[in-house]
Amino acid sequence: MLDNYAIADQFSLLSKLMDIHGENSFKSKSYSVAAFNIEKLPLQLADTPSEKIAGLKGIGDSTSKKIIELLETGRLKVLDDLVTQTPTGILEMMQIKGLGPKKIATIWKEMGLESLGELLYACDENRLLLYKGFGEKTQESVKQSIHFYFTNKGHFLYAEIESFALQLIGSLQKAFPEQQVSLAGEALRQSNIVSQLEVLSTVPVGELQSFLEAASFTITQQTPESLLAGSSQHIQVLFTTCTTSQFVVKRFVSSCSELFLNTFQQKGFSPGTTYASEAEIFEQAGVHGIPVNQRELPETIQQATSGPLAPVIQVDDIKGIIHSHSTWSDGLHDLETMAKACIAKGLEYLVISDHSRTAFYANGLSVERVREQHAQIDELNRKLAPFRIYKSIESDILNDGSLDYPDEILASFDLVIASVHSNLKMTEEKAMMRLLNAIRNPYTRILGHMTGRLLLSRPGYPVDHHAIINACVENKVVIEINAHPRRLDIDWSWIPYAMEKGCLLSIDPDAHQVEGFDDIRYGVISAQKGGLTASRNLSSFSREAFDTWLAKLK
Repeated sequence: MLDNYAIADQFSLLSKLMDIHGENSFKSKSYSVAAFNIEKLPLQLADTPSEKIAGLKGIGDSTSKKIIELLETGRLKVLDDLVTQTPTGILEMMQIKGLGPKKIATIWKEMGLESLGELLYACDENRLLLYKGFGEKTQESVKQSIHFYFTNKGHFLYAEIESFALQLIGSLQKAFPEQQVSLAGEALRQSNIVSQLEVLSTVPVGELQSFLEAASFTITQQTPESLLAGSSQHIQVLFTTCTTSQFVVKRFVSSCSELFLNTFQQKGFSPGTTYASEAEIFEQAGVHGIPVNQRELPETIQQATSGPLAPVIQVDDIKGIIHSHSTWSDGLHDLETMAKACIAKGLEYLVISDHSRTAFYANGLSVERVREQHAQIDELNRKLAPFRIYKSIESDILNDGSLDYPDEILASFDLVIASVHSNLKMTEEKAMMRLLNAIRNPYTRILGHMTGRLLLSRPGYPVDHHAIINACVENKVVIEINAHPRRLDIDWSWIPYAMEKGCLLSIDPDAHQVEGFDDIRYGVISAQKGGLTASRNLSSFSREAFDTWLAKLK
Protein backbone atom coordinates (compact mmCIF):
# COMPACT_ATOMS: atom_id res chain seq x y z
CA MET A 1 0.00 0.00 0.00
CA LEU A 2 1.34 3.43 -0.96
CA ASP A 3 1.64 5.86 1.92
CA ASN A 4 1.50 9.63 1.52
CA TYR A 5 5.27 10.00 1.31
CA ALA A 6 5.49 7.51 -1.57
CA ILE A 7 2.67 9.28 -3.41
CA ALA A 8 4.30 12.66 -2.84
CA ASP A 9 7.57 11.31 -4.25
CA GLN A 10 5.78 10.32 -7.44
CA PHE A 11 4.34 13.80 -7.89
CA SER A 12 7.67 15.42 -7.11
CA LEU A 13 9.38 13.24 -9.72
CA LEU A 14 6.64 14.05 -12.24
CA SER A 15 7.12 17.77 -11.66
CA LYS A 16 10.90 17.56 -12.12
CA LEU A 17 10.67 15.44 -15.27
CA MET A 18 8.15 17.84 -16.79
CA ASP A 19 10.58 20.71 -16.16
CA ILE A 20 13.46 18.72 -17.68
CA HIS A 21 11.40 17.95 -20.77
CA GLY A 22 10.27 21.58 -21.08
CA GLU A 23 6.60 20.85 -20.62
CA ASN A 24 3.92 23.18 -19.26
CA SER A 25 5.55 25.01 -16.33
CA PHE A 26 2.18 25.78 -14.70
CA LYS A 27 1.31 22.07 -14.56
CA SER A 28 4.74 21.06 -13.29
CA LYS A 29 4.51 23.68 -10.56
CA SER A 30 1.06 22.44 -9.56
CA TYR A 31 2.40 18.89 -9.18
CA SER A 32 5.29 20.17 -7.08
CA VAL A 33 2.82 21.99 -4.80
CA ALA A 34 0.68 18.85 -4.68
CA ALA A 35 3.68 16.82 -3.52
CA PHE A 36 4.26 19.33 -0.71
CA ASN A 37 0.61 19.30 0.33
CA ILE A 38 0.31 15.49 0.24
CA GLU A 39 3.22 15.14 2.66
CA LYS A 40 1.48 17.48 5.11
CA LEU A 41 -1.92 15.75 5.09
CA PRO A 42 -3.03 14.58 8.58
CA LEU A 43 -4.61 11.40 7.15
CA GLN A 44 -3.48 8.67 4.79
CA LEU A 45 -4.83 8.96 1.23
CA ALA A 46 -4.98 5.18 0.96
CA ASP A 47 -7.54 5.18 3.78
CA THR A 48 -9.63 8.01 2.27
CA PRO A 49 -12.70 7.29 0.09
CA SER A 50 -11.94 8.18 -3.54
CA GLU A 51 -14.82 10.65 -3.79
CA LYS A 52 -13.43 12.71 -0.88
CA ILE A 53 -9.82 13.05 -2.10
CA ALA A 54 -10.55 16.03 -4.41
CA GLY A 55 -11.98 17.94 -1.46
CA LEU A 56 -8.85 17.71 0.66
CA LYS A 57 -6.87 20.89 1.29
CA GLY A 58 -4.36 21.52 -1.49
CA ILE A 59 -5.69 18.68 -3.69
CA GLY A 60 -7.48 19.69 -6.89
CA ASP A 61 -9.52 17.66 -9.34
CA SER A 62 -6.64 16.83 -11.69
CA THR A 63 -4.36 15.83 -8.85
CA SER A 64 -7.03 13.70 -7.20
CA LYS A 65 -7.56 11.69 -10.39
CA LYS A 66 -3.86 10.89 -10.52
CA ILE A 67 -3.82 9.97 -6.83
CA ILE A 68 -6.69 7.54 -7.41
CA GLU A 69 -4.86 6.09 -10.43
CA LEU A 70 -1.80 5.54 -8.24
CA LEU A 71 -3.78 3.94 -5.44
CA GLU A 72 -5.69 1.63 -7.78
CA THR A 73 -2.88 0.59 -10.16
CA GLY A 74 0.32 1.43 -8.34
CA ARG A 75 1.39 3.35 -11.47
CA LEU A 76 1.02 6.79 -12.97
CA LYS A 77 0.85 6.60 -16.78
CA VAL A 78 1.93 10.16 -17.45
CA LEU A 79 4.99 9.60 -15.24
CA ASP A 80 5.78 6.23 -16.83
CA ASP A 81 5.66 7.87 -20.27
CA LEU A 82 8.11 10.57 -19.22
CA VAL A 83 10.47 8.06 -17.60
CA THR A 84 10.45 6.02 -20.83
CA GLN A 85 11.41 9.14 -22.80
CA THR A 86 14.26 9.97 -20.41
CA PRO A 87 17.75 8.41 -20.73
CA THR A 88 18.82 6.44 -17.66
CA GLY A 89 21.77 8.78 -17.16
CA ILE A 90 19.49 11.79 -16.95
CA LEU A 91 17.46 10.05 -14.24
CA GLU A 92 20.73 9.42 -12.39
CA MET A 93 21.62 13.11 -12.62
CA MET A 94 18.53 13.88 -10.55
CA GLN A 95 20.32 12.24 -7.60
CA ILE A 96 23.28 14.62 -7.81
CA LYS A 97 23.32 17.42 -5.26
CA GLY A 98 23.25 20.85 -6.88
CA LEU A 99 21.57 19.74 -10.11
CA GLY A 100 17.98 20.90 -10.35
CA PRO A 101 15.66 20.28 -13.32
CA LYS A 102 16.67 23.48 -15.16
CA LYS A 103 20.36 22.68 -14.98
CA ILE A 104 19.73 19.08 -16.01
CA ALA A 105 17.68 20.31 -18.97
CA THR A 106 20.61 22.49 -20.04
CA ILE A 107 23.05 19.60 -19.64
CA TRP A 108 20.87 17.29 -21.73
CA LYS A 109 19.27 19.55 -24.32
CA GLU A 110 22.03 22.11 -24.86
CA MET A 111 25.24 20.25 -23.96
CA GLY A 112 24.06 16.94 -25.39
CA LEU A 113 25.20 14.94 -22.35
CA GLU A 114 23.23 11.88 -21.27
CA SER A 115 25.24 10.24 -18.48
CA LEU A 116 27.06 11.15 -15.29
CA GLY A 117 30.35 10.01 -16.78
CA GLU A 118 29.91 12.33 -19.75
CA LEU A 119 29.00 15.15 -17.38
CA LEU A 120 32.05 14.51 -15.20
CA TYR A 121 34.28 14.52 -18.29
CA ALA A 122 32.65 17.78 -19.41
CA CYS A 123 33.47 19.25 -15.98
CA ASP A 124 37.10 18.16 -16.43
CA GLU A 125 37.06 20.04 -19.75
CA ASN A 126 35.52 23.14 -18.11
CA ARG A 127 32.63 22.77 -20.54
CA LEU A 128 29.98 23.83 -18.02
CA LEU A 129 31.52 27.29 -17.65
CA LEU A 130 30.33 28.15 -21.16
CA TYR A 131 26.66 27.91 -20.15
CA LYS A 132 24.43 30.26 -18.21
CA GLY A 133 23.91 29.24 -14.59
CA PHE A 134 27.16 27.30 -14.30
CA GLY A 135 30.05 29.06 -12.59
CA GLU A 136 33.38 27.62 -11.49
CA LYS A 137 32.08 26.88 -7.97
CA THR A 138 28.99 25.11 -9.34
CA GLN A 139 31.13 23.05 -11.70
CA GLU A 140 33.46 21.99 -8.89
CA SER A 141 30.52 21.15 -6.64
CA VAL A 142 28.97 18.99 -9.37
CA LYS A 143 32.30 17.19 -9.86
CA GLN A 144 32.60 16.39 -6.17
CA SER A 145 28.98 15.20 -5.96
CA ILE A 146 29.44 12.88 -8.94
CA HIS A 147 32.65 11.47 -7.49
CA PHE A 148 30.80 10.77 -4.24
CA TYR A 149 27.99 9.08 -6.16
CA PHE A 150 30.39 6.87 -8.11
CA THR A 151 32.28 5.97 -4.93
CA ASN A 152 29.10 4.62 -3.42
CA LYS A 153 28.46 2.48 -6.51
CA GLY A 154 31.68 0.57 -5.82
CA HIS A 155 33.45 0.66 -9.21
CA PHE A 156 36.46 2.90 -9.71
CA LEU A 157 38.86 4.05 -12.32
CA TYR A 158 42.36 3.00 -11.27
CA ALA A 159 43.30 6.68 -11.23
CA GLU A 160 40.53 7.38 -8.70
CA ILE A 161 41.41 4.55 -6.32
CA GLU A 162 45.22 4.55 -6.57
CA SER A 163 45.99 7.18 -3.93
CA PHE A 164 43.65 5.63 -1.34
CA ALA A 165 45.01 2.14 -2.07
CA LEU A 166 48.67 3.13 -1.73
CA GLN A 167 48.02 5.07 1.48
CA LEU A 168 46.22 2.05 2.93
CA ILE A 169 49.14 -0.25 2.07
CA GLY A 170 51.56 2.25 3.58
CA SER A 171 49.55 2.40 6.81
CA LEU A 172 49.44 -1.40 7.07
CA GLN A 173 53.16 -1.73 6.44
CA LYS A 174 53.87 0.86 9.12
CA ALA A 175 51.53 -0.85 11.61
CA PHE A 176 52.87 -4.37 10.86
CA PRO A 177 56.51 -3.96 9.81
CA GLU A 178 57.28 -7.67 10.35
CA GLN A 179 54.43 -8.83 8.10
CA GLN A 180 54.05 -8.98 4.33
CA VAL A 181 51.43 -6.69 2.81
CA SER A 182 50.49 -6.04 -0.81
CA LEU A 183 47.71 -4.85 -3.05
CA ALA A 184 46.10 -7.75 -4.90
CA GLY A 185 43.90 -8.34 -7.93
CA GLU A 186 42.89 -5.56 -10.30
CA ALA A 187 44.53 -2.76 -8.33
CA LEU A 188 47.83 -4.67 -8.19
CA ARG A 189 47.97 -5.04 -11.95
CA GLN A 190 46.70 -1.47 -12.46
CA SER A 191 43.57 -2.36 -14.41
CA ASN A 192 41.75 0.54 -16.06
CA ILE A 193 38.69 -0.25 -13.90
CA VAL A 194 38.87 -1.68 -10.39
CA SER A 195 35.65 -3.47 -9.42
CA GLN A 196 37.00 -4.77 -6.10
CA LEU A 197 39.88 -3.28 -4.10
CA GLU A 198 41.82 -6.18 -2.60
CA VAL A 199 44.64 -6.40 -0.05
CA LEU A 200 46.68 -9.53 0.70
CA SER A 201 48.72 -9.84 3.88
CA THR A 202 50.16 -12.23 6.44
CA VAL A 203 48.59 -10.20 9.28
CA PRO A 204 46.36 -12.44 11.45
CA VAL A 205 42.65 -11.67 11.05
CA GLY A 206 42.21 -10.67 14.70
CA GLU A 207 45.03 -8.10 14.57
CA LEU A 208 43.82 -6.85 11.21
CA GLN A 209 40.32 -6.37 12.63
CA SER A 210 41.63 -4.26 15.50
CA PHE A 211 43.67 -2.14 13.08
CA LEU A 212 40.71 -1.53 10.80
CA GLU A 213 38.33 -0.62 13.58
CA ALA A 214 40.86 1.87 14.93
CA ALA A 215 41.17 3.32 11.40
CA SER A 216 37.37 3.90 11.22
CA PHE A 217 36.63 1.00 8.88
CA THR A 218 33.30 -0.78 9.27
CA ILE A 219 33.57 -4.55 8.96
CA THR A 220 30.62 -6.00 7.04
CA GLN A 221 31.70 -9.60 6.47
CA GLN A 222 34.24 -11.88 8.15
CA THR A 223 35.62 -15.39 7.61
CA PRO A 224 38.64 -17.10 9.22
CA GLU A 225 40.80 -15.85 6.33
CA SER A 226 39.19 -12.61 5.17
CA LEU A 227 37.48 -9.36 6.11
CA LEU A 228 35.27 -7.14 3.97
CA ALA A 229 35.36 -3.63 5.34
CA GLY A 230 34.18 -0.18 4.32
CA SER A 231 36.28 2.94 4.87
CA SER A 232 35.02 6.31 6.02
CA GLN A 233 35.27 7.32 2.34
CA HIS A 234 32.71 4.60 1.50
CA ILE A 235 35.28 2.40 -0.26
CA GLN A 236 34.86 -1.35 0.23
CA VAL A 237 38.08 -3.35 0.63
CA LEU A 238 38.50 -7.13 0.71
CA PHE A 239 41.34 -8.08 3.08
CA THR A 240 42.66 -11.62 2.70
CA THR A 241 45.22 -13.20 5.02
CA CYS A 242 47.54 -16.13 4.44
CA THR A 243 50.66 -17.74 5.88
CA THR A 244 54.12 -16.46 5.03
CA SER A 245 54.80 -19.56 2.92
CA GLN A 246 51.63 -18.94 0.87
CA PHE A 247 52.16 -15.23 0.30
CA VAL A 248 54.31 -15.32 -2.85
CA VAL A 249 52.08 -17.70 -4.77
CA LYS A 250 48.80 -16.07 -3.69
CA ARG A 251 50.07 -12.65 -4.69
CA PHE A 252 51.23 -14.01 -8.04
CA VAL A 253 47.88 -15.66 -8.75
CA SER A 254 46.01 -12.46 -7.87
CA SER A 255 48.26 -10.48 -10.22
CA CYS A 256 47.25 -12.52 -13.29
CA SER A 257 44.21 -12.24 -15.51
CA GLU A 258 42.30 -15.49 -15.90
CA LEU A 259 43.55 -15.97 -19.45
CA PHE A 260 47.14 -15.32 -18.44
CA LEU A 261 46.98 -17.67 -15.45
CA ASN A 262 45.43 -20.51 -17.44
CA THR A 263 48.23 -20.31 -20.00
CA PHE A 264 50.91 -19.97 -17.34
CA GLN A 265 49.70 -23.13 -15.61
CA GLN A 266 50.41 -25.00 -18.84
CA LYS A 267 54.06 -24.12 -18.23
CA GLY A 268 54.01 -26.22 -15.05
CA PHE A 269 53.04 -23.56 -12.54
CA SER A 270 50.94 -24.93 -9.66
CA PRO A 271 49.09 -22.64 -7.22
CA GLY A 272 49.48 -25.37 -4.60
CA THR A 273 53.30 -25.22 -4.69
CA THR A 274 55.41 -23.11 -2.34
CA TYR A 275 57.80 -20.64 -3.98
CA ALA A 276 60.45 -18.50 -2.32
CA SER A 277 59.98 -15.61 -4.79
CA GLU A 278 58.28 -14.60 -8.02
CA ALA A 279 61.63 -14.96 -9.75
CA GLU A 280 61.53 -18.66 -8.82
CA ILE A 281 58.02 -18.97 -10.28
CA PHE A 282 59.19 -17.66 -13.66
CA GLU A 283 62.45 -19.59 -13.56
CA GLN A 284 60.74 -22.94 -12.93
CA ALA A 285 58.25 -22.20 -15.75
CA GLY A 286 61.07 -21.39 -18.16
CA VAL A 287 59.71 -17.90 -18.72
CA HIS A 288 61.54 -14.57 -18.42
CA GLY A 289 60.12 -12.19 -15.84
CA ILE A 290 56.88 -10.38 -16.70
CA PRO A 291 56.01 -7.14 -14.85
CA VAL A 292 52.84 -7.26 -12.76
CA ASN A 293 50.81 -4.90 -14.95
CA GLN A 294 51.61 -6.91 -18.09
CA ARG A 295 50.17 -10.19 -16.80
CA GLU A 296 47.09 -9.95 -18.99
CA LEU A 297 47.51 -11.62 -22.37
CA PRO A 298 48.71 -15.18 -23.11
CA GLU A 299 50.80 -13.74 -25.99
CA THR A 300 53.02 -12.02 -23.44
CA ILE A 301 53.95 -15.42 -21.99
CA GLN A 302 54.93 -16.65 -25.45
CA GLN A 303 57.14 -13.60 -25.98
CA ALA A 304 58.76 -14.00 -22.55
CA THR A 305 59.43 -17.69 -23.27
CA SER A 306 61.45 -16.75 -26.35
CA GLY A 307 63.49 -14.06 -24.59
CA PRO A 308 63.34 -11.07 -22.24
CA LEU A 309 60.50 -8.65 -22.92
CA ALA A 310 61.45 -5.33 -24.48
CA PRO A 311 61.58 -2.53 -21.90
CA VAL A 312 58.22 -0.76 -21.90
CA ILE A 313 57.68 2.97 -21.99
CA GLN A 314 58.15 5.01 -18.79
CA VAL A 315 56.87 8.44 -17.81
CA ASP A 316 60.39 9.86 -18.15
CA ASP A 317 60.34 8.87 -21.83
CA ILE A 318 57.71 11.51 -22.61
CA LYS A 319 59.39 14.51 -24.23
CA GLY A 320 56.43 16.65 -25.24
CA ILE A 321 52.75 17.28 -24.61
CA ILE A 322 50.60 16.44 -27.61
CA HIS A 323 46.86 17.24 -27.57
CA SER A 324 45.97 19.97 -25.12
CA HIS A 325 43.42 22.76 -24.88
CA SER A 326 43.83 26.37 -23.80
CA THR A 327 41.51 29.28 -23.07
CA TRP A 328 41.20 29.69 -26.82
CA SER A 329 38.56 26.93 -26.62
CA ASP A 330 37.54 25.16 -23.42
CA GLY A 331 40.82 25.07 -21.48
CA LEU A 332 41.32 26.72 -18.11
CA HIS A 333 44.78 28.19 -18.73
CA ASP A 334 46.20 30.41 -21.45
CA LEU A 335 48.85 29.36 -23.94
CA GLU A 336 51.78 30.96 -22.16
CA THR A 337 50.84 29.41 -18.82
CA MET A 338 50.61 25.97 -20.41
CA ALA A 339 53.90 26.36 -22.25
CA LYS A 340 55.73 27.48 -19.11
CA ALA A 341 54.24 24.53 -17.20
CA CYS A 342 55.75 22.23 -19.84
CA ILE A 343 59.12 23.96 -19.52
CA ALA A 344 58.98 23.56 -15.72
CA LYS A 345 58.51 19.81 -16.24
CA GLY A 346 61.56 19.65 -18.49
CA LEU A 347 59.48 18.99 -21.61
CA GLU A 348 60.65 20.15 -25.02
CA TYR A 349 57.45 21.10 -26.82
CA LEU A 350 53.69 21.60 -26.59
CA VAL A 351 51.20 20.70 -29.32
CA ILE A 352 48.23 22.94 -28.69
CA SER A 353 45.09 21.36 -30.15
CA ASP A 354 42.08 23.48 -29.34
CA HIS A 355 38.64 22.51 -30.60
CA SER A 356 37.54 23.26 -34.15
CA ARG A 357 34.67 25.51 -35.16
CA THR A 358 31.87 22.89 -35.22
CA ALA A 359 32.50 22.24 -31.50
CA PHE A 360 30.47 25.33 -30.57
CA TYR A 361 29.79 23.77 -27.15
CA ALA A 362 33.56 23.97 -26.49
CA ASN A 363 34.10 27.48 -27.88
CA GLY A 364 35.64 26.02 -31.04
CA LEU A 365 37.86 28.26 -33.14
CA SER A 366 36.45 30.13 -36.13
CA VAL A 367 38.76 30.66 -39.12
CA GLU A 368 39.51 34.19 -37.90
CA ARG A 369 40.39 32.97 -34.41
CA VAL A 370 42.65 30.26 -35.87
CA ARG A 371 44.70 33.02 -37.52
CA GLU A 372 44.76 35.04 -34.30
CA GLN A 373 45.94 32.03 -32.29
CA HIS A 374 48.68 31.29 -34.81
CA ALA A 375 49.95 34.86 -34.47
CA GLN A 376 50.12 34.45 -30.69
CA ILE A 377 51.95 31.13 -31.06
CA ASP A 378 54.54 32.77 -33.33
CA GLU A 379 55.08 35.48 -30.72
CA LEU A 380 55.41 32.96 -27.86
CA ASN A 381 57.82 30.79 -29.84
CA ARG A 382 60.12 33.80 -30.26
CA LYS A 383 59.84 34.54 -26.55
CA LEU A 384 60.23 30.97 -25.21
CA ALA A 385 62.81 29.51 -27.64
CA PRO A 386 64.23 26.88 -27.78
CA PHE A 387 60.92 25.54 -26.41
CA ARG A 388 58.38 25.18 -29.20
CA ILE A 389 54.60 25.41 -29.39
CA TYR A 390 53.21 23.59 -32.42
CA LYS A 391 50.08 24.81 -34.19
CA SER A 392 47.49 22.08 -34.10
CA ILE A 393 43.73 21.65 -33.92
CA GLU A 394 41.48 18.88 -32.67
CA SER A 395 39.26 18.85 -35.71
CA ASP A 396 35.82 17.36 -35.37
CA ILE A 397 35.22 14.47 -37.73
CA LEU A 398 31.95 15.50 -39.33
CA ASN A 399 29.07 13.18 -40.21
CA ASP A 400 30.49 12.35 -43.63
CA GLY A 401 34.03 11.85 -42.30
CA SER A 402 35.33 15.18 -43.55
CA LEU A 403 37.33 17.55 -41.35
CA ASP A 404 36.11 20.84 -39.99
CA TYR A 405 37.90 23.46 -42.16
CA PRO A 406 38.67 24.04 -45.84
CA ASP A 407 42.02 22.70 -47.05
CA GLU A 408 43.77 26.08 -46.98
CA ILE A 409 43.07 26.37 -43.24
CA LEU A 410 43.99 22.74 -42.50
CA ALA A 411 47.27 23.36 -44.34
CA SER A 412 48.12 26.19 -41.91
CA PHE A 413 48.48 23.79 -38.97
CA ASP A 414 51.66 21.90 -38.14
CA LEU A 415 49.46 18.86 -37.58
CA VAL A 416 45.77 17.96 -37.28
CA ILE A 417 44.24 15.62 -34.68
CA ALA A 418 40.95 14.22 -35.98
CA SER A 419 38.32 13.13 -33.43
CA VAL A 420 34.64 12.29 -33.29
CA HIS A 421 32.71 14.38 -30.76
CA SER A 422 29.15 14.43 -32.07
CA ASN A 423 26.45 11.93 -33.07
CA LEU A 424 28.14 9.16 -31.13
CA LYS A 425 25.21 6.73 -31.36
CA MET A 426 26.29 5.08 -34.60
CA THR A 427 26.23 1.69 -36.21
CA GLU A 428 29.63 0.17 -36.94
CA GLU A 429 29.09 0.86 -40.63
CA LYS A 430 28.50 4.57 -39.98
CA ALA A 431 31.38 4.85 -37.50
CA MET A 432 33.80 3.12 -39.88
CA MET A 433 32.77 5.36 -42.77
CA ARG A 434 33.46 8.48 -40.73
CA LEU A 435 36.74 7.25 -39.27
CA LEU A 436 38.18 5.82 -42.48
CA ASN A 437 37.32 8.96 -44.46
CA ALA A 438 39.05 11.06 -41.80
CA ILE A 439 42.10 8.78 -41.74
CA ARG A 440 42.42 9.07 -45.53
CA ASN A 441 42.31 12.86 -45.39
CA PRO A 442 45.83 14.03 -46.28
CA TYR A 443 45.83 16.56 -43.43
CA THR A 444 45.05 14.08 -40.65
CA ARG A 445 48.19 13.27 -38.65
CA ILE A 446 46.71 11.75 -35.47
CA LEU A 447 43.44 9.88 -34.87
CA GLY A 448 42.13 11.04 -31.50
CA HIS A 449 40.37 8.80 -28.94
CA MET A 450 39.39 6.17 -31.50
CA THR A 451 36.15 4.80 -30.03
CA GLY A 452 34.84 7.81 -28.09
CA ARG A 453 34.40 5.70 -24.97
CA LEU A 454 34.19 7.04 -21.43
CA LEU A 455 35.05 4.32 -18.92
CA LEU A 456 32.22 3.42 -16.51
CA SER A 457 29.92 5.71 -18.50
CA ARG A 458 29.86 5.21 -22.23
CA PRO A 459 31.02 2.15 -24.17
CA GLY A 460 31.95 4.04 -27.32
CA TYR A 461 30.75 3.45 -30.85
CA PRO A 462 31.48 0.05 -32.43
CA VAL A 463 34.55 -0.10 -34.68
CA ASP A 464 36.65 -2.67 -36.52
CA HIS A 465 39.97 -2.15 -34.76
CA HIS A 466 41.91 -4.23 -37.25
CA ALA A 467 40.64 -2.20 -40.20
CA ILE A 468 41.30 1.14 -38.50
CA ILE A 469 44.82 0.20 -37.44
CA ASN A 470 45.60 -1.09 -40.92
CA ALA A 471 44.24 2.12 -42.49
CA CYS A 472 46.32 4.27 -40.13
CA VAL A 473 49.46 2.37 -41.09
CA GLU A 474 48.66 2.75 -44.79
CA ASN A 475 48.00 6.49 -44.45
CA LYS A 476 50.81 7.21 -41.96
CA VAL A 477 48.35 8.33 -39.31
CA VAL A 478 49.30 8.03 -35.63
CA ILE A 479 46.79 6.47 -33.24
CA GLU A 480 46.32 8.32 -29.98
CA ILE A 481 46.36 6.65 -26.59
CA ASN A 482 44.25 9.27 -24.88
CA ALA A 483 45.66 9.38 -21.35
CA HIS A 484 42.64 10.89 -19.64
CA PRO A 485 41.68 8.25 -17.03
CA ARG A 486 38.09 8.23 -18.30
CA ARG A 487 39.17 7.52 -21.87
CA LEU A 488 42.40 5.47 -22.13
CA ASP A 489 41.39 5.08 -25.75
CA ILE A 490 42.71 3.21 -27.82
CA ASP A 491 42.43 0.34 -25.33
CA TRP A 492 45.77 -1.19 -24.31
CA SER A 493 44.69 -4.63 -25.59
CA TRP A 494 45.06 -3.39 -29.19
CA ILE A 495 48.59 -2.04 -28.74
CA PRO A 496 50.30 -5.37 -29.58
CA TYR A 497 48.49 -5.58 -32.92
CA ALA A 498 49.23 -1.92 -33.70
CA MET A 499 52.94 -2.43 -32.96
CA GLU A 500 53.01 -5.63 -34.99
CA LYS A 501 51.66 -3.71 -38.00
CA GLY A 502 54.21 -0.93 -37.57
CA CYS A 503 51.72 1.68 -36.37
CA LEU A 504 53.01 4.68 -34.44
CA LEU A 505 51.03 5.53 -31.28
CA SER A 506 51.03 8.62 -29.12
CA ILE A 507 50.29 8.97 -25.40
CA ASP A 508 48.46 12.29 -25.16
CA PRO A 509 46.88 13.84 -22.03
CA ASP A 510 44.03 15.73 -23.75
CA ALA A 511 44.74 18.29 -21.04
CA HIS A 512 42.33 21.16 -20.42
CA GLN A 513 44.51 22.71 -17.71
CA VAL A 514 48.14 22.36 -16.67
CA GLU A 515 47.25 19.81 -13.98
CA GLY A 516 45.94 17.61 -16.79
CA PHE A 517 49.52 17.04 -17.97
CA ASP A 518 49.89 14.64 -15.05
CA ASP A 519 47.37 12.29 -16.68
CA ILE A 520 50.24 11.24 -18.94
CA ARG A 521 51.14 8.77 -16.16
CA TYR A 522 47.87 6.88 -16.55
CA GLY A 523 48.33 6.75 -20.30
CA VAL A 524 51.79 5.31 -19.71
CA ILE A 525 50.43 2.69 -17.29
CA SER A 526 47.81 1.64 -19.85
CA ALA A 527 50.40 1.57 -22.63
CA GLN A 528 52.74 -0.56 -20.51
CA LYS A 529 50.01 -3.18 -20.23
CA GLY A 530 50.08 -3.45 -24.00
CA GLY A 531 53.88 -3.57 -24.14
CA LEU A 532 54.38 -0.18 -25.84
CA THR A 533 58.02 0.85 -26.22
CA ALA A 534 59.25 4.45 -26.24
CA SER A 535 60.45 4.12 -29.83
CA ARG A 536 56.87 3.49 -31.01
CA ASN A 537 55.40 6.46 -29.11
CA LEU A 538 55.27 9.84 -30.85
CA SER A 539 55.22 11.92 -27.67
CA SER A 540 58.53 10.30 -26.71
CA PHE A 541 60.21 11.88 -29.75
CA SER A 542 62.65 14.67 -28.96
CA ARG A 543 61.82 18.04 -30.50
CA GLU A 544 64.36 17.39 -33.26
CA ALA A 545 62.92 13.93 -33.98
CA PHE A 546 59.40 15.40 -33.89
CA ASP A 547 60.41 18.04 -36.46
CA THR A 548 61.89 15.32 -38.66
CA TRP A 549 58.70 13.28 -38.42
CA LEU A 550 56.61 16.31 -39.43
CA ALA A 551 58.93 17.13 -42.34
CA LYS A 552 58.60 13.63 -43.78
CA LEU A 553 54.82 14.05 -43.93
CA LYS A 554 54.86 17.31 -45.88
